[in-house]
Amino acid sequence: MSYTHTVTVPLAWEQAVQRTREALAGQGFGILSEIDVRATFEAKLGAGAAEELGDYVILGACNPALASRVLSAEPDMGALLPCNVVVRRSKNAAETTVQAIDPQTMVKLSNSPAVRDVANDADARLRAALHTLSGAEIPGN
Repeated sequence: MSYTHTVTVPLAWEQAVQRTREALAGQGFGILSEIDVRATFEAKLGAGAAEELGDYVILGACNPALASRVLSAEPDMGALLPCNVVVRRSKNAAETTVQAIDPQTMVKLSNSPAVRDVANDADARLRAALHTLSGAEIPGN
């Protein structure tokens, strides 16, 4: 069972993170939180654990209009917000992977038509952001 949408992009780590932020902003998402999992591993588990993981950041993306709609329909959905977007790259990888939560996960937890409408809207926006990323060209080409 897949619960994410995933693209792999031929971008350097920093560029992939920046373009992910830009693609999300283009769809009305702001970043509420950022978790540098690699730095956390290094601080709590040591350099070896961080090196094994590679670069890994979780962006807590939120579209305020969508969040307002879903929370008005079902306040408990706040436990699923913000929409997490992961940017990750293993140590020797030539590409970076970007993954977004599939908002249809909310629909599986609620029978509310309003929640389904918000999930459909969020899904279309997250897919559009990932599509924007997948069309990115390698610099210099």
